[in-house]
Amino acid sequence: MATNSTPPKIKVGIIGCGNISPRYVDGCRKFDILDLVACADLYPENAQRLAADKELQARSVDDLLDDPDIQIIINLTIPAVHAEVSQQIIAAGKHVHTEKPLAVSREDGKNVLAAAQAKGVRVGAAPDTFLGGALQTCRKLIDDGWIGEVVGATTFMMNPGPELWHPNPGFLYDIGAGPLFDMGPYYLTALVHLLGPVSRVTGMSRITHAERIAQSKERFGERIPVKAPTYTSGTLQFASGPIGNIMTTFDGWYSNVPHIEIYGSQGTLWAPDPNWFGGEVKIRRARDEQWRSFPLTHSDQVSRGIGVADLAYGATYNRPHRANGNMAYHVLDIMHAIEESAQNGRHIDLTSMCDRPAMLPLGLLPGRLDAA
Repeated sequence: MATNSTPPKIKVGIIGCGNISPRYVDGCRKFDILDLVACADLYPENAQRLAADKELQARSVDDLLDDPDIQIIINLTIPAVHAEVSQQIIAAGKHVHTEKPLAVSREDGKNVLAAAQAKGVRVGAAPDTFLGGALQTCRKLIDDGWIGEVVGATTFMMNPGPELWHPNPGFLYDIGAGPLFDMGPYYLTALVHLLGPVSRVTGMSRITHAERIAQSKERFGERIPVKAPTYTSGTLQFASGPIGNIMTTFDGWYSNVPHIEIYGSQGTLWAPDPNWFGGEVKIRRARDEQWRSFPLTHSDQVSRGIGVADLAYGATYNRPHRANGNMAYHVLDIMHAIEESAQNGRHIDLTSMCDRPAMLPLGLLPGRLDAA
């Protein structure tokens, strides 16, 4: 739906004022439809710090939930309480956009979606990086047939672990985290965006070290028990036919393997890190002598917040939003199925399904998603 007028402002709040929250504030402020006004945290000093830095109102969680003017709340709490906080937001009659993953368990994820449907509100979920210029360009190249029929894909994420830099890394080694649940959503969401939903998976995993030692100044020397696998490899059968591979690990330092490659009957597409909105897109078609960079067809001057804006436009103009709860649940289901396969030594057929999200149209004005 195209509009010629400025969209109505929608007031937005944040619950959870941790490491990622400043990026959301800056990202949301790039969109005309969003009016991010307040923040809250279980620890009031965190909310006060973010509010002072970003010119927001620091509120209590209850006050934020009770405010009738706030229509969307962004849930940036730790994964263990994503579902609980999202349920509180939904019960207050507000749309929720949650950080990834949607929930720790499948059951909690289903309950969040069911509660939202019953209440008549929307669920959005990170990551929304697939709405950035790089992955939108990759999607257009695939849809326009530049590499022919897609037959396979590879995704690869390696680093030595967040304890080296994160100010509070403990939760990243807890159940519901680890490299698969922490970083996997970026790669799996990118693949679902590019190739559609997954129908079956196989996986293997391990915990390499029983504990980690925090290196950041805030937690230096703290011992972190490791409860989640730190090296996971999975094979994905897509409903549309291609076979993909995903590897995520907190056990390695260096690699020459690309973040994402898509293999087609007429060439190969190279995509950048799906944790970001931009980056170089490269393509090498059949019998090309070398790779060539492809100019971005969509803007990469967006950041965390574009998914919130798309949700706001969807709610305002009654159209689907792309970084939605159904896709987030499907990604959650894929990750659990990979872990189940690793534990049981067998293929796992997925019972969830989602739509392949629509590509953003070309030529959007900065800060607007009117024609999306």
